[in-house]
Amino acid sequence: MRKKQASKRIAAADPKFGDILVNRFINNIMKDGKKHIAQNILYDAFEVISDRAKTQTPLDIFKKAVHNVSPVIEIRARRVGGATYQVPTEVRPERRTALAIRWLLSYAQERSDKSMSLKLAAEIIAAANGEGNAVKKKEDTHRMAEANKAFAHFKW
Repeated sequence: MRKKQASKRIAAADPKFGDILVNRFINNIMKDGKKHIAQNILYDAFEVISDRAKTQTPLDIFKKAVHNVSPVIEIRARRVGGATYQVPTEVRPERRTALAIRWLLSYAQERSDKSMSLKLAAEIIAAANGEGNAVKKKEDTHRMAEANKAFAHFKW
């Protein structure tokens, strides 16, 4: 190895909830460096969630949604002797949450609601209940990995 590996930077917690995961989610919503707008979108979505689900706090529902969408295993392409195999591999915890956040956001954007905060709230609630497109994506990923389990010996 020629150079040092970059050290992991610890992300700051968000101002309202004091949670690192919420801040990471805000940073993924953010476009063109407009963090305030991204914060408003997520906090408005949390208000909608608290209106719809009275029993739990919106933060608990959000964490449950991210947990439900996080994939445990994924497939990676590996070339062996001119052939490309889809090899199932375990997902690192950091990547697991990154994928969950990405999937929640992308499927929330595809929803048909009035505003992004309403779309996001609907997708988070659906994911917390174990349904919705983001959870379907996770299940499809797991199904693909299960189908390609025969190539697991190519993992190194």
